[in-house]
Amino acid sequence: MDIGKTGKILLADIGGTNARFALSLSDQTGPIDIDYVKVADFPTVREAIADVLARRSGGEQPTRAVLAVAGPVTNNRCVMTNSPWVIDGNELQPALGFDRVHVLNDFEVVAWSLPALQPADLVPLGGGDGLPGEPLLVVGPGTGFGVSCLIERHGSRLAVVTEAGHATLPAENEREERVIACLRRRLGHVSIERGALSGSGLQNLYEALAEIDRVQVPHRDAAAITKSALEGSCPVSRATLEMFCAILGSVTGNLAVTFGARGGVYVAGGIVPRFREFLAASAFRARFEAKGRFQDYLRNIPTRLVIKPDASFVGLKMFADHTSD
Repeated sequence: MDIGKTGKILLADIGGTNARFALSLSDQTGPIDIDYVKVADFPTVREAIADVLARRSGGEQPTRAVLAVAGPVTNNRCVMTNSPWVIDGNELQPALGFDRVHVLNDFEVVAWSLPALQPADLVPLGGGDGLPGEPLLVVGPGTGFGVSCLIERHGSRLAVVTEAGHATLPAENEREERVIACLRRRLGHVSIERGALSGSGLQNLYEALAEIDRVQVPHRDAAAITKSALEGSCPVSRATLEMFCAILGSVTGNLAVTFGARGGVYVAGGIVPRFREFLAASAFRARFEAKGRFQDYLRNIPTRLVIKPDASFVGLKMFADHTSD
């Protein structure tokens, strides 16, 4: 028996370990119920989606699917880095009976969420009010360093996806130059992501600071470094977190100037919300603005920390609504 199609949309946020799915009505404005799935439980994304639809659709086939994936997307297709799944929208569309399937990079989806985020979803980190209609930038230290920019022109929106995390890490002072020199000996090219602004980057910073200061420290991962920094139990961990925040400010300011992000700059990702008070009291904002003759330009740009845990689903719905015609 054919399943009747409805105005429902399948939304998904797919990572290497877990995938989250939700069914939303095209005109739904309230919260949605999210279904959590372990990637290892299904050989393919097609089987995972079929299982979710069998359990949750009530026999009503969604017309469209919008899927956010943690990886690069080319021609509506993503080969996942940390799982065996291949997310191919052009194959899923006929196989599962959708009219359309969109596959988007996960940070592209976060960029789509920005206009819909509410004050309760954000922690202000300085700056003015931003200019309406101007580009919105989002950066995110996590497993990697994500960057995307939402641009609106003549009623149309476009989220620019970048690989900015793989650009070269800049130094703002002699101590940072010494850290980068240390990392260069270990890594060769020192990118923004590997050198500082990610989980592994935070660990690399910690080890480099210990080396240049000739201090013996225990092995710590990013979570342990953050914990000991906030507790004040390890001076090297605290110096690491301070440098992380300062570098985040410099890099984010560079990106704000690059994209002309006068609408506002947002910090997302899995790391920074764990130490929001520390970030607010750090050199982040001062370093964001420290761009010489362009300091006044940057002073007016607001910076905000995204603390909404399901912002990706806001972005998925925003994209679905914008592309409904």
